[in-house]
Amino acid sequence: MTRRLVIIGGDAAGMSAATQVRRLKTVAELDIVVFERSSITSYAACGLPYLVGGFVKSPDSLIARTPEQHRAKGIDVRTRHEVTAIDVEASTVTVRDLDSGRESAVHYDELLIGTGASGVVPKWPGTDAKGVLQLRTLDDAAEVERLLVAGARRAVVVGAGYIGLEVAEGLLERGLHVTVVERLDAPMGAVLDADMAADVAGAMTAAGIDLRLGTAVTGFTVDSGRVTAVQTAAGPVEADLVVIGLGVRPNAELARAAGIAVGESGGIRVDDHLRTDKPHIWAAGDCVESHHRMTGRAVVVALGTHANKQGRVVGTNMAGGDAAFGGVLGTAITRFQDLEIARTGLTEREAEAAGLAAIGVTTEASSRAHYYPGAEPMKIKMVVERATGRLLGAQIVGGAGAGKRIDVLATALWNGMTAAEVAGMDLSYAPPFSPVWDPVLLAAGKAASEV
Repeated sequence: MTRRLVIIGGDAAGMSAATQVRRLKTVAELDIVVFERSSITSYAACGLPYLVGGFVKSPDSLIARTPEQHRAKGIDVRTRHEVTAIDVEASTVTVRDLDSGRESAVHYDELLIGTGASGVVPKWPGTDAKGVLQLRTLDDAAEVERLLVAGARRAVVVGAGYIGLEVAEGLLERGLHVTVVERLDAPMGAVLDADMAADVAGAMTAAGIDLRLGTAVTGFTVDSGRVTAVQTAAGPVEADLVVIGLGVRPNAELARAAGIAVGESGGIRVDDHLRTDKPHIWAAGDCVESHHRMTGRAVVVALGTHANKQGRVVGTNMAGGDAAFGGVLGTAITRFQDLEIARTGLTEREAEAAGLAAIGVTTEASSRAHYYPGAEPMKIKMVVERATGRLLGAQIVGGAGAGKRIDVLATALWNGMTAAEVAGMDLSYAPPFSPVWDPVLLAAGKAASEV
C-alpha cells in the first residue's frame, strides 16, 4: 500500500524536501501532498526588496518553480489550502479549502511541518491602515508598486536590520524621500558591533536617508483609512508608505497546539535529523530552532540558506536515508548601495552574552592591490577567544569585493580554526583581486598577535 507524506507549507523547506523525496521515492512508493495557504510555491522572498527597487524587473523571475511544475514531477501541491490542526494520535491533519470553506481530515504516514515565520508587528494603533505593510510576499511587493504608481513620495521604513536596509535602498532608488526609524542606536545593531555599524549609518546618511536612531515608534496617524504619518517618541514623521521590517518569529503555534515540543527560542524543537519529539513528525525551515555551532545553544536563524538545506536533509531522511543538519553560524550578507555588509559567528556582544572571554580586533585593508584601479577600502573585525585564540566570529564592511570574503571566515569557524591558523591559510593573490596579503590574512594575523 502506498504510504503518504503530508507537507505543511510550500516554500523553501517544504518544497526542497518534497523534491528530494521524489528523487528518492517513486509515486508508487510514496504519495506526497503539500498544503500551501497562498497561491504560490517556491518563491525567493529575499529578492522582494530588489523587485521593489527595480533591480529585478519581473515578479515571475522570483518564482523558482510553480505549483504546476511541481505537480508535473509527481508532487500533489494544493494551493489555497490551510492546515488548521494536527491530530498526533490519529495521524491526520485538518485542512481548510480557503476558496470553498470546506474542511476535511487527511491521513499521513509521515508529516513535515514547514510553516515558516511571520513578520513581527507590534500592536501599534493604525497598523491596519492602507499604506502600512511588511514586505514578505509578492502581494506585498505588488501593493508597494500600486502605492508608488498612485503617487506615494514619502516612505518610512521601521527597522534598520537586513530587510529595512534593503527596502530603504530600493525605495531610494525609486526616487522617494526615505526615512528610516530604528529604536536601537545603530543600523544593523542586532547583528553588527557598534564600531562596524557606524560605517553603515554613514553610508545611509550620505545617500540622503533621514536616519533616526534611538527612536521608538508608537503608532500611525490615519486619515480616511490611509496612513499619513508615523508617530514616534520624538514626534511624527510624514509618510505615504510605511514598510515594517522588524524581523520574524517562527510559526510554531500549529505544532504547539498539537503537543509537539517548542523550544525557549520559540522554534519547534528538532534533532539534527529534523525529527520532532513525536514519531513520524518532522519540521524544517524558519519554524524550527537550530544548534548554534559556536555557543551550543538552540537559536532561530531565519535564512533561506538554512531552510533549503534543512529541506534537503529532512527529505533524505523521510525517504529512508540518513542525513544530518550541521547547525548554524548566522552567516549573512547584504548591501546598501556600494557598501557590502557581512557577518558570521558571534559579535563581541554575543560572545559576552554567551559567557565567552573574547576580544574584538579591527583591521582596515584594501580589496585589491593599492596600485590596481578600483581598489576599495574595507574593515574586518575578528572576534577571538582570549584563552585559545579560537575564532568566534567576524564582521566585514566595505566596498565592492569585501562582503563575500566572509565565506572564508565562515569556513574557518565551521572547522574550529584559530586566528593564527587562519593567518597561515593559502589564499589566492593577483592584483585585480587582492593585495599580496589578503585582508582576511591581515585581520587574522593582527587578531592572533593580540590574544
